[in-house]
Parts: sequence; structure tokens; C-alpha cells
Amino acid sequence: MSPTAAIRSIFASGSGTAAEEQTRRENLAVAEGLKRQEAGLLDELIVRYQHRLLRYLLFLTGNREMAEDLFQEVWMRVLTRGGQFNGKARFETWLFTIARNLVIDLRRKRTMSSLDELFETGNDDDRPMSFEVADQQPTPFERFSSVEDREHIADALLQLDTLYREVLLLRFHEELTLDEIAKVTRAPLSTVKSRLYRGLAAIKPKLERAQSRHVEMME
Repeated sequence: MSPTAAIRSIFASGSGTAAEEQTRRENLAVAEGLKRQEAGLLDELIVRYQHRLLRYLLFLTGNREMAEDLFQEVWMRVLTRGGQFNGKARFETWLFTIARNLVIDLRRKRTMSSLDELFETGNDDDRPMSFEVADQQPTPFERFSSVEDREHIADALLQLDTLYREVLLLRFHEELTLDEIAKVTRAPLSTVKSRLYRGLAAIKPKLERAQSRHVEMME
């Protein structure tokens, strides 16, 4: 079976396949296909990840034109450097890492600053924190989902500092693990946890206010 065919079968696999095994097979198939420059593979990947990638770039840059330009460049990097992906990590982790690096490169050319330098708030918000984020507690995203209004979530995210916005997006929209987010952002795990906690604390009142307004409009 060709890598492309294998990927198609994995994408269409049923719930009976264990999630971890499915992901492992998918990553290995993608890695093999990229190394061989399998015909049609890039199209398969673009179809599968285009919306997630563009959303990430839009939230990271806050500029549609810039995001769309970077979107094209990311896929060019995937095409030309696909052999660097070894399949040991999830493909989306590698993809978002490429995207983030391109954003940083572009901003350095324009401002000689890194992404972190551009959006740091100048305080100690990213100092390592000693507590864990409680997975058992519903996140503001989960509590707000019943409102079924994603525009409010997007607006609230755009009001946050970019570093917090990025971690929230990767964790709750893209469902990356904290370790995977640390790889994408090249930040210590403790820093990722700090940004996640502080991002949740910052967005919670914004979502609650939006929910209250929504309820008032429905009454």
C-alpha cells in the first residue's frame, strides 16, 4: 500500500482503532510519503490541515494578508523539507512549529524582534509556577460552548496577549498536549503551564461577560 493510500485509510478508520496507534501509523505514513515525495500527499495534507493552520496563523499574526502569505510559505517548507519529519511526533506539531518559526522570521525582518519580545508584557507572568492546571475542571471554553457562538470566543482570544492566545489556541482548539506545545513554542513546560493558567484567568471574565450579554439578548 502506498503512503498516500495508507493515509487515506487511516483518516477514514473507525472508532475501533486505538487513538494512539492510529496517530502513530498516520505519522509514520506521512513521514514516509514526504521522504518519497509521494504524488498527491501534499494535497492530502493541505485538505486535512488547511483550516487549522490558517486559523493558527490568523490568531498569531492578527493580520489576514500576512497569515495567507505565511500559509503558502508553510506548505512550501513542507514540500521542500518534508524529509526532516521523522514521524516520531504528530505531524501537526511539526507543522505548527514551521508556521511559528516563519512568523518569527518575518517579524525579525520587519522589527528585529522575536515573537516573545514583541508581545511580552514586561512583567513576571512567565515565571515558572509550582502548580498544575487541573484537568478535571471545565475550561471557560467548555462552559461557554453551550452558547454556540464562536465569534465571542474569537473576539475574547484576540484581546489577550499573543503568547497567552497562542497557548490557549494550541491547547483547546488544536488539542495539543502541554509537551507538544512546549515543542512548538520552544518554551519550558513550566512556562507553557504558566501561560495556559494565566491565559485562562484572563479570558474567563471576557467569556462570562459575553455569555451574559447573549443570555440577555435571548430573554
